[in-house]
Amino acid sequence: MNIKQIQRNKDVINECEDLEYLDKFDSYPVFMGCVNQPIKDDILIDMQWGISKNSGIIQLSSLLPLDVLYSEDHGAGVVGTMWLDHHKEFAKFIQKQSPQSILEIGGSHGILSREYKKMNDIDWTILEPNPVPAADVDAVFIKGFFDDKFIFNGEIDAIVHSHVFEHVYYPNEFITHISNFLEEGQKLIFSFPNMEQMLKRKYTNCINFEHTVLLTEPYVDYLLSKHGFREVDKEYFQDDHSIFYSYIKDSTVDTISLPNGLYEHNKKMYLDYIEYHKQLINDLNIKIHNTSDDQNIYLFGAHVFAQSLIEFGLDTSRIICLLDNDKNKQSKRLYGTSMFVESPEILREVSKPIVILKAGVYNSEISSDILNNINSDTIFWE
Repeated sequence: MNIKQIQRNKDVINECEDLEYLDKFDSYPVFMGCVNQPIKDDILIDMQWGISKNSGIIQLSSLLPLDVLYSEDHGAGVVGTMWLDHHKEFAKFIQKQSPQSILEIGGSHGILSREYKKMNDIDWTILEPNPVPAADVDAVFIKGFFDDKFIFNGEIDAIVHSHVFEHVYYPNEFITHISNFLEEGQKLIFSFPNMEQMLKRKYTNCINFEHTVLLTEPYVDYLLSKHGFREVDKEYFQDDHSIFYSYIKDSTVDTISLPNGLYEHNKKMYLDYIEYHKQLINDLNIKIHNTSDDQNIYLFGAHVFAQSLIEFGLDTSRIICLLDNDKNKQSKRLYGTSMFVESPEILREVSKPIVILKAGVYNSEISSDILNNINSDTIFWE
């Protein structure tokens, strides 16, 4: 399949044409989920990163069409205790802002609306390209994207989005559309991944074909103030997961300047991330080579976690299969790989299984569940 990519040659913060080549991954999978289709139908495209000398923003140079990237849901943010805790805590944060009627951009499954309505049953509309409503969700769903063509006939006083901002190709335009959509005094409330901590801690779900810009706190402060939003409240969920923001539309706010040194700071973070994974894969491959043939090795995370390790060069010849707690992924193949997915339950009768686990902030939750509920003799390579 021949895909025409979108060329993004300007810095997405200040629109400067000063992007410096940073790095490239050859033939990277375009979808993070699991599929039943033959491997020959998978699409692999080079993923090239650049950095702006002016603003220091790191961004993907060539983008995938949205209908290719989000052709179907890949299940992120649905399974796991931490995600449910996130939605509950973010719902409490939203309640503190006392909205009367909400338009949520990119609500996907609607779990956030469900958790909020347990505290305060208000009108809640979700605009989402691939709606997959979870159980007991009674929000109104609209299928589509939020852009300058979107028209909403209902009454709202707040826009909410959770883990959407990092998916936006043109953050400047996105905030412009929101600013034009909201009236003075209305609210913008969102949850956003702590991308600086994620990259510092070498999490592979930080930047990729879906998260195409390394949006850290200085850029959020700059963009929101630039478009007439005044910060009202801010909270951190975990120290490496999410940041909750609340803003109010206020055209009198002064623009917050970007700090000096972001180019040097961000470039070092990225290059450290690459070097770490090269060394990690080298160490893992040595361990795999030196492990006896009668010991079973597994890889956890049928998502970008596994795809990234494989793209960095992980030797999969000894790996039995992928493990994932999401039942919708089990018995399917991880896109862009030849590996199939099973439930961690298959470890129950295995003698001292080895699990390669590099799932970022979710490592502790995953390992604790396996050790406490499935097989206490499991060995983790983290």
